Amino acid sequence: MKLTNDVKAIVLDLDGTLLNSQKEVSERSKKAILTAHEKGLAIIFATARPPRSVNDFLCRELQEIASVVYYNGALSVDNQLGRKHYPIEQILTEEILNYIHTNQPDAYISIESEDVWYSSQTLDYKQVMKVTTNPTVITIDELRKTQASKILISQCYDYKNLQALFADKVNIICTDSGSLIQIMDKDVSKERAVIDICAAKRIPMDCVMPFGDDWNDFNLFRETGLPVAMGNAIPELKEIAFFVTGNNDEEGVAQVLEQIIFAANPSKN
Repeated sequence: MKLTNDVKAIVLDLDGTLLNSQKEVSERSKKAILTAHEKGLAIIFATARPPRSVNDFLCRELQEIASVVYYNGALSVDNQLGRKHYPIEQILTEEILNYIHTNQPDAYISIESEDVWYSSQTLDYKQVMKVTTNPTVITIDELRKTQASKILISQCYDYKNLQALFADKVNIICTDSGSLIQIMDKDVSKERAVIDICAAKRIPMDCVMPFGDDWNDFNLFRETGLPVAMGNAIPELKEIAFFVTGNNDEEGVAQVLEQIIFAANPSKN
């Protein structure tokens, strides 16, 4: 991979990308990100996760230098744009939940609402969704009326029908090897949030380098000039990537950032 001064912004997914299998950011990766920022690169973290999870995984030092995109773009925080939140229309939330409740009664439905997680089911989501805490349990009627930043559906095998019925109304993504369906407002996506942040900073999308591994990174890769797929990424992401780096347990992000830093400072060998 030939790197030049074209890189102006780095966009980092978390799970399967920056975080290793232990859900940690290595010291090498942390140092590479901080050094890239010192060299003038804009840093953007873009994840499907809520703010509380980002606080668990990213140290304050990293968060303070970056813009952060949560919930695949439904919520973002940037020092120029401020805080932006784009929830799903309540009537659509109710329509989707009614459909799942009727047609997939064994599916696990939960809602993220501005950093609070709700479900109508009492069960251990720690095993189902690989999280550290369980959601607040409310009634199904209360869940239908919740302002949803994102709807999460696991143990659901009706993705194609959901797409057919609701794809023109909301943004539906299937991730985690097909085990998790994530639903956001129609106009919400990682790429939309990143485009807005970069426009505010006057950074052309051709100069943006996103790192990712799953379907919620796909359109972001298509909108940017220098996408980097992780070694553990889905094949479809690797096919459209500018470069494929090591996997998330090989510090693939750091491998590339160190090359960028070296290219900017060739005398420091």
